[in-house]
Amino acid sequence: MSDAPDRHTAPAKPGAVFFSSVALCAVFVLWAVLSTESLNAVTGTVLDWVTGNFGWVYLVSALGILGFLAWLAASRCGRIRLGADDDRPEFRTISWLAMILAAVMGSGLITYGVTEPITHFAEPPHDLAEPGSKHAAVVALQHSFFDWGLHAWGIFAVFGIALGYSMHRKGRKGLISPMLRPLLGSAVDGPVGKAVDVLAIFATLFGTTTSLGLGAMQISGGLSHVLGLPGGVGTEIAIIAVVTVLFTISAITGLHKGIRFLSESSTALAALLFGFVLLVGPGGFVLNLLVESLGLYIGDFVPMSLRTGIFGQLDWMQSWTYFMLAWWISWGAFVGVFLARISRGRTIREFVLAVLGVPSAVFFLWFATMGGSAIFQDAFQGGRVAEAAQADAAGSIFAMLSAYPLSTLTSLIATVLVLMFFVSGADANTYVLSMLSSDGHPRPSAAVLAVWGGLTGLTSVVLLLAGGLEALQQAVIISAAPFVVLMIGLAYSLWREVREDPLVRAGPRTREDVELV
Repeated sequence: MSDAPDRHTAPAKPGAVFFSSVALCAVFVLWAVLSTESLNAVTGTVLDWVTGNFGWVYLVSALGILGFLAWLAASRCGRIRLGADDDRPEFRTISWLAMILAAVMGSGLITYGVTEPITHFAEPPHDLAEPGSKHAAVVALQHSFFDWGLHAWGIFAVFGIALGYSMHRKGRKGLISPMLRPLLGSAVDGPVGKAVDVLAIFATLFGTTTSLGLGAMQISGGLSHVLGLPGGVGTEIAIIAVVTVLFTISAITGLHKGIRFLSESSTALAALLFGFVLLVGPGGFVLNLLVESLGLYIGDFVPMSLRTGIFGQLDWMQSWTYFMLAWWISWGAFVGVFLARISRGRTIREFVLAVLGVPSAVFFLWFATMGGSAIFQDAFQGGRVAEAAQADAAGSIFAMLSAYPLSTLTSLIATVLVLMFFVSGADANTYVLSMLSSDGHPRPSAAVLAVWGGLTGLTSVVLLLAGGLEALQQAVIISAAPFVVLMIGLAYSLWREVREDPLVRAGPRTREDVELV
């Protein structure tokens, strides 16, 4: 994702946003190291308060964003280009769609592709089905689609459009604060704007560290399964340390061709693994389950989008729905920057349709194939994938693959995939954190890149030591909570600006626009 910097532009010098955000993150790390019990107690209390009283805000805002995007695409605003009126797309459509997919294809997909459906199959959410029943299989995929489909990509899309409009059409810096000018006015140029950018950095950091923690768990599980190496927190920390050095060096030296090769190769390898499981697994069962689950997902879309779990399901919501929505929100700035940079010249209408539709469809296929195969094994073949997922979320995919031919090879491929996603994604995140803390400058200094690379790895390590996956989930939900408010403000600011855009104020110009309005 890290575009090659302009060689004639001097690296940006760190300013107040950099030092403030680094200091804030350093305080958190020191707290975790010096008083882990205190950290866990405070974060647990804050988590329960936030989700118990304001969890509904995550749900309502995500659904509202989808409605707003639908309005953008269907109205005259949809013909606005992310750039000048005469700008045209930089990339071919097929390449553009592939890059959109690569934005969030990562270690989380490998971990949750099996773990989430099989867990919901064994323990259906909200008592919607009998555990292990046919309906439980449909409900399991329905909720997996909810967590990884339109809601996630709607959040990314609103950040991407807002950043693309602000950068390419208005000529502003690639920061979150300038996009809020219609709401905050000149305050975005002072301490308030800097506070917004610090908050964006803080949320992005915890989205990244969660991915690093999941990736380390997955690689550790793969090495243990394939090579018989010892697992555990010690191995996971060693993996984070090695990979942190790799992606930090990559970000500093600008080995962008290598990262692009990793991104393209990992996408091809993921397609190969997907095709193999679909071919040797229960293909007919998977496709039938996909269709039925998709029907339930569409039919229950609004009720499911607003289900709070108020009657005794708060723990489940914290582990799944609230965590997933918070994770996507914390990734909003990172993915939004990426989508904006590759989408100059695209219209808002085609951006919305592509970003919401294509990745969601691919992710639905992935979860139906990986999760559906695991469900088939447990339901009809005496499999124990659900037990493996309960014991270790990172081990479920290896338990599923072990039932098929070439299991050692496919498990190795899954482990390599996580490593490739790990390095390329962390490199991109380091660049975005550095850019956001360097006043939006496209060429952050080596020192800034090194600091954010090290802090990302260190934060991930202390969270693993503080409580593993649960600590990672708590951190991302809490850090994303104030960012929800910013996301709502961003959508409102974008609405204000596109309504006043000269292209919209000029009125309908084509038959298509007249029909849409």
